[in-house]
Amino acid sequence: MGVSAAGLCLPASALAAPDAAGPVSVPELRGTEFDLAISATPVDFTGRARSAVTVNGSLPAPLLRWREGDTVTLRVANRLGVDTSLHWHGILLPADMDGVPGFSFHGIRPGETFTYRFPLRQSGTYWYHAHSSMQEALGLYGAIVIEPRQPDPIAADRDYVVLLSDWSDKDPHALVRELKIDAHYYNRYQQTAGDLLRDARRDGWLATLRDRAAWGLMRMSPTDLADVNGLTYTFLMNGITPDGNWTGLFRKGERVRLRFVNGAAMTFFDVRIPGLKMTVVAADGQPVHPVSVDEFRIAVAETLDVIVAPTEDQPYTVFAQAMDRSGYARGTLSPRPGLQAPVPPLDPRALLTMEDMGHGGHGTKGMEGGCGATMGEGGCGAHMGHGTHGGAAMIAHPASEAGNPAVDMQTMTPTRRLDDPGIGLRGNGRRVLTYADLHSAFDDPDPREPGRDIELHLTGNMERYVWGFDGIPFSRAQPVRLRYGERVRMRLVNDTMMEHPIHLHGMWSDLESADGRFQVRKHTVSVPPGSIRSFRVSADALGRWAFHCHMLLHMELGMFREVRVEA
Repeated sequence: MGVSAAGLCLPASALAAPDAAGPVSVPELRGTEFDLAISATPVDFTGRARSAVTVNGSLPAPLLRWREGDTVTLRVANRLGVDTSLHWHGILLPADMDGVPGFSFHGIRPGETFTYRFPLRQSGTYWYHAHSSMQEALGLYGAIVIEPRQPDPIAADRDYVVLLSDWSDKDPHALVRELKIDAHYYNRYQQTAGDLLRDARRDGWLATLRDRAAWGLMRMSPTDLADVNGLTYTFLMNGITPDGNWTGLFRKGERVRLRFVNGAAMTFFDVRIPGLKMTVVAADGQPVHPVSVDEFRIAVAETLDVIVAPTEDQPYTVFAQAMDRSGYARGTLSPRPGLQAPVPPLDPRALLTMEDMGHGGHGTKGMEGGCGATMGEGGCGAHMGHGTHGGAAMIAHPASEAGNPAVDMQTMTPTRRLDDPGIGLRGNGRRVLTYADLHSAFDDPDPREPGRDIELHLTGNMERYVWGFDGIPFSRAQPVRLRYGERVRMRLVNDTMMEHPIHLHGMWSDLESADGRFQVRKHTVSVPPGSIRSFRVSADALGRWAFHCHMLLHMELGMFREVRVEA
């Protein structure tokens, strides 16, 4: 169960009546002046007491409701024995208010109080979290809702935040040590001899053995969809376990707005509500043209607002399964407290293919000649040129990837498809949201053609469990320098087998369509394996800004850069 401001668990009987605002499982604070205290709080999600890092004793942290146009003041007191911080994810603000130690400020020392103050230049659904020593994984995260100054064009009778997260009884630093010892520590789904025989009957022995050889050459596993999974994680919805069953109440015929926030450390969620269509109305806080779907994948750090309209006087399950199908978070939309609907079974686990890795097709296509082998072990060489392979354009790679033990693969023929629902969601019989479906409800805010392109490759070595951009970890990287006022195109190429949600602080990321047109404004752009994503940035915020993968362990182990906007 979740933890209230007083540190108490809330039973189902504590849920509000249908005429009230809804269940009180997370404290809600409104206004322009806030006092927030960060401290250690005991929690128990698994039957074993552990210590979490909380705000005002609450996990998740209190929901903050602000109003566009106001100036908010937040006095954040550190009652821990170590430094801490809060970052306001997706909020446009001065660099010294961004909350990243070493960039914006020195952090909040034990016993000190830091005052954040900034005007609100936007509306929508956002969130906040720690940017210190992986405290985010220990519970230091919460949701933000900024009401628009003008009447909200998205009408709803009910309005709920659904904050998804993952909790481990292990300290996140212990998870890192385990993955450093064995990168497949949590991958208990390795292929077996039985799988080999099944694939051989289906595809033939030659194709099957070539496939196994290709994966062996890369020292990777097609079952490796998540570094850390349900073997250690308990998946939470608004700080409540699946058995606790968070509940949002409605009356038949009402329009219910659900503001989904993925505040997990390492988990992508696939979300659906069996029996209800969801109309997506906002992405990363910004309005989009409505699109009706059955299911969506939400990357770490993304937010997605949907409208549902239950027409029956019955409960509905809000089902959020982990991308690797190792577990789920769940709650209920219900006309009355205490009801629940059937929980669907987990979908089958999917297997990655060479095509998913950007190696140009099925099976071992793209692997011939050894390309894609371990770069630091006498593999392909680092600069591929822009020739073709099997009819698909090949991509150049930075020289810093050559012979680099921090790079264990390179994508050869990356895809630009925005209409791919992703591994495990293709052809499942449900209408699944893709990036191609998301179109901002406004014109390109800065239609200037970018003056230059900046290309960065997302790189890593799973065996060593290290991550970076262009094979270079943050500790050895130079800042990405932008001139104040310029418009640039950022192009991200994923050279790893993992999906990476990339977040640029302080500025919007205007995602481009496959043909280079403005499509949707976001603060976090998720890049699947073997893919390219490009977005435009207007360098309209002076200062030092963080730019990083929001998979917490990837960020901590090197996939982090500084973006410096200079006059």
